[in-house]
Parts: sequence; C-alpha cells; structure tokens
Amino acid sequence: MAENKPKRKIRDSVFTNLFQDKKYLLQLYQALHPEDKDTTEEEIADVTIRHVLTEGDFNDLGFSVGNRLMVLVESQSTFTYNIIIRALMYLVQTYHEYFKRTNQNLYGSRRVAVPKPEMYMVFTGERKNIPDIISLREAFFGGEKIALDVEVKVLYQENEKDIIGQYIIFCKVYSEQRKIHGNTELAVTETIRICKDRNVLREYLISKEQEVVDIMMTLFDDEQILRAYAKDIADETERKTAERMIKLGKMSLDEISVCVPALSLDELREIEAEVMQLS
Repeated sequence: MAENKPKRKIRDSVFTNLFQDKKYLLQLYQALHPEDKDTTEEEIADVTIRHVLTEGDFNDLGFSVGNRLMVLVESQSTFTYNIIIRALMYLVQTYHEYFKRTNQNLYGSRRVAVPKPEMYMVFTGERKNIPDIISLREAFFGGEKIALDVEVKVLYQENEKDIIGQYIIFCKVYSEQRKIHGNTELAVTETIRICKDRNVLREYLISKEQEVVDIMMTLFDDEQILRAYAKDIADETERKTAERMIKLGKMSLDEISVCVPALSLDELREIEAEVMQLS
C-alpha cells in the first residue's frame, strides 16, 4: 500500500501575494523588459496555475504580455538544477491550458499560435558560482545536443531600483532576522520595519503589513507541521527496522540500539515484548 502523505491546500507566500496585484506585476514585467515603455496593466494576463492540493508550496508565477508567455519559479534558499525540470513542466501545463482557453486544435492541419516562452528563476539564497543562465542540455546532458532544450535565466541581483531586486532584498533581510529572532513574529515585523526604512517594497508593506505578517506566520506553522511529520516517518521507519532485527534473533538489543540510535533500550524492550507476544 502506498504511504499516505499529508496534503495541504496551497497558501499565498509573499511572492505570490505581491504579484497578484497587477500594479506590481507590471513593474515586474518592466524590470524584465525595460525597453517596453508602452504596455499597461490591462494588457497583462495572469496565467499562474492555481494548484488546489499540493505536497508543497510552489512559488510559481505565470503571465502573458502580447505574444510573450513568462514563467517565474522561485527558489528561496538552496540552488538546484531541478528547477529547470520544474519550469519545463510548468510551461507545458501552461501551454496545455492556453490551447484549451484559446480553442486551438492541436490535431488539425492548421499551425497553432504559440506564445514565445521566457523562463526565469528568482533565487534569493546565497549565490556561489551560479551561472546567469541554466539549461537542460548543459545541466543534465553535459552539453550534448538533444531534441529539447530549456533555458532558465537566473535572477539574483539585489537592486532597490526594481521590484525583483527589492523582493530579493526583502528575502535576505528576512533570512537575517530569522537567524537572530528565530521563527517568531518579531523576525517578521523587524523584516518589514527594516525594508520600509530602506524603501524596499515600502508601498506594498505599508498597505498589506498585517496580511504579510499573517502569511509568514502561517508558513512558520506549516514548516513545523512538516518537520513533525518527517520525524514521525523517521521514528516509524526506525521502529520497523528494530522489529525486523528482533524477529531475526541474531543480534542483542544492545547491538540493535547501535543500528537504530533513535530508539532507547527501554523502547527496544517494549518492541521485543510485542514481537514475542505476536509470535
């Protein structure tokens, strides 16, 4: 039987909450395409895929402007090339929904209209020798020519002059405050205070301060739930391992305790008693 995993309804992060506002979404587009001075809020369509049930929080964003389809995937702390696969899967699903929405027939002879894809990774962790562009071909196939390649531009620069750079600054300030104050409301409120003083996301944080606090405190709670779940799984695995070793009868409880250090000798004795009772 497959192991059940806890399913949680996806909640907003600051990333998704910020860019749900067309005003800030336009600023994001202008940061990516400063040459386009004419596009308005009304010309931007949010095509973010809204997951109903998920095994994790996905800070993903999709929007279209004219013939451009733009996908942004956030990685908050750890850099991983797997983000390329995630961006590709996100793009394919977005295309699938686009063709349905525009009533285009993929099985007909007429060539369908396909918006030009642009993919970005917003990286808010510490940058160490991370390239500006990562690709499927280079990261997974050693540069070998393959049937499909995907390129993802990495956005990592702190910059108080554009919305992406400000968001990255916000995340790094938050990381610093979390190290000082832990997973507390004080870490969140200090992050907001510092960023407002530095004019980083100031307008957004003033207008939605309590909402941002609620979002980040909820994410703290979610992290604790997942940590507790992971510990339960680890403890259950240790217990099953101990049961199997006791049933084999080839090792003493002292020897088994070395193999499963998460269980005390008293716990192993209890497990042994249960095993003997069922035998």
